[in-house]
Amino acid sequence: MRIVIWFVAMLLSGHTVAWAQKGVPGKELSQKDMATLDAPLPPSPYLDKPLPELKGVVSWKTLGQVTPVRQDDRFVPQFSKDVSALDKKEIKLQGFMMPLDMGEKQKRFLLVAMPPSCAFCLPGGPDQLVEVLAKTPVKYGFDPIVVSGKFVVLKDDPMGLYYRLTDAVAQ
Repeated sequence: MRIVIWFVAMLLSGHTVAWAQKGVPGKELSQKDMATLDAPLPPSPYLDKPLPELKGVVSWKTLGQVTPVRQDDRFVPQFSKDVSALDKKEIKLQGFMMPLDMGEKQKRFLLVAMPPSCAFCLPGGPDQLVEVLAKTPVKYGFDPIVVSGKFVVLKDDPMGLYYRLTDAVAQ
């Protein structure tokens, strides 16, 4: 829930000051401020297509090589040989940051394949997100980032995650 509140606040932060100033005597908004309030955000160039694959960076296609398999009364992930080979290896990943805490810099966040377009929705299934635990906080932004670290394949995570990147560093 904290991520939802923070994300909405970040999206509205520029508008909030103007809304608050509208009722303040002596604080008139300029024409430029008014135009900014009414201008829609430009669409992300990444919304309708996957990120381009980069040399030396594990692709989301590779991470998508997982199948849910019924085991007793639940489903568990069955990873391909390509994904299993990455377990406990140093790798690089490219994606979009989805913060999990308040603040401009994040030490723990989700790296997702597609840009978040809704503060209430995950932009993909468990094979399209990676929990990142960074060595040092990483500045939040809307553009894709590349992070490197120790990749862990999670076979039975209680949160339903498939992947984690530890000791991560932004490139």
